[in-house]
Amino acid sequence: MGRITDTIKHLLIINVLFFVATQMYGEQMYEWFSLYFPKNEHFELWQIITHMFMHGGFMHILFNMYALWAFGTPLERMWGRNKFLFFYISAGLGAALIHIGVNYYYYNAGMSALVDAGISESSILEIINSGQYNTEWYKIAGQSTIDNFLGAFNTPVVGASGAIYGILVAFGMSYPNSELFLIFLPVPIKAKFFIPVLIGLDLFSGVTGYSLFGQGIAHFAHVGGALFGFLMMWYWKKNQFNKNRWN
Repeated sequence: MGRITDTIKHLLIINVLFFVATQMYGEQMYEWFSLYFPKNEHFELWQIITHMFMHGGFMHILFNMYALWAFGTPLERMWGRNKFLFFYISAGLGAALIHIGVNYYYYNAGMSALVDAGISESSILEIINSGQYNTEWYKIAGQSTIDNFLGAFNTPVVGASGAIYGILVAFGMSYPNSELFLIFLPVPIKAKFFIPVLIGLDLFSGVTGYSLFGQGIAHFAHVGGALFGFLMMWYWKKNQFNKNRWN
């Protein structure tokens, strides 16, 4: 990894500044800059970008920034500033797109069940926009459907994890035989094995709802960042987009 590169340094600084401001201003920062569901009254277009610089706690930002430095540094050194920054932001946007898409699926499933039962969509939106819900809804659509519906609508997403997963994929495809030393494994494991397993675990958690990494994790955002990272890497390799074309 060596000396920290300029873009990585600037991204670290921006994330830390957002984190410090969040500690100072609390809920107001989350309301302004987290990514809300588009039908939520707190949603703003700029949140598609700003949520990538918000974090939910010290360990959250610590792990993300460590991964950004550890895996992003060799990529920026290989690609140059412009290509790296384009890749990073694009992976983050891809993660947000997949996350919102999955939330629309959950939202439409819950809303359709309630509307089919004779409840008007406008009254449902009025209730959930106030942060409330009706316990009778569980009798109509079932606990899983309503929980997913409410979670999709009310829970904002924060963090650079989607972009980081894109970086992990790019690192794994660029340096597949690099050996990673992990705290929870006593032996090194090659990037080409570890990174697909990590993404697979996130996909498993997202599909089943059984989280191996704890609660409150946007698993499909991770998978989305990884997917867009893979697609960009595949396209660049196929079309030989080299460093000189980006500087």
